[in-house]
Amino acid sequence: MILAKVKGNIVSTQKNKHLISHKLLIVQEVDFHGNYIGRKDTIALDMIDSGIGDTVLIAKEGDAVQQILGHKNAPVNTIVIAIVDDIDLVDSNK
Repeated sequence: MILAKVKGNIVSTQKNKHLISHKLLIVQEVDFHGNYIGRKDTIALDMIDSGIGDTVLIAKEGDAVQQILGHKNAPVNTIVIAIVDDIDLVDSNK
């Protein structure tokens, strides 16, 4: 699982037939403080109704996506699996 933030939506008039009812989002990895890491945006399938600005957990693994979708027909590698409500860090130096 990877922590990410939703940066935008993708609107497509034509999609793979197995993706027609699903929303596609642009996400980017973040650290535990919400700061963007790296420069790469990723397209993720959203099945939990997350939106722009949400911090989410994503799975970037084809097998996990196939198990969640229940089939191997959709050309998807990344999926949003949870919306993060809060992150509570414990200082291990104490």
